[in-house]
Amino acid sequence: MTASGIVDNVIQEADGDYHLRLALDSQYSNLTNAGNQHQYNDLVVEIICALPITQSDAVSACQNYTNNITIPSINDHITVTGPYVLDTNHYNWAEIHPVYTLAIS
Repeated sequence: MTASGIVDNVIQEADGDYHLRLALDSQYSNLTNAGNQHQYNDLVVEIICALPITQSDAVSACQNYTNNITIPSINDHITVTGPYVLDTNHYNWAEIHPVYTLAIS
């Protein structure tokens, strides 16, 4: 799935991922669901294995993986591509996880 929008927040997670909140451009507004209200109605975007991991059960998931995704800043307009999934551990909110490509425009 590909989507674009403005980055509302960039959060560093203990599992080594960056958790972005993306305010979607209007043509992608159908990608969020009721669960995304817990993310200020933004789409969650996860850039995996980009940080030092401090969560022990996440270490093995990033072994032998090199992340080359550019980390955007708040207010950047980005286009991301990756699997569109529902996070069943977090209110079934919609995510692009993991990000395969990210372009800042």
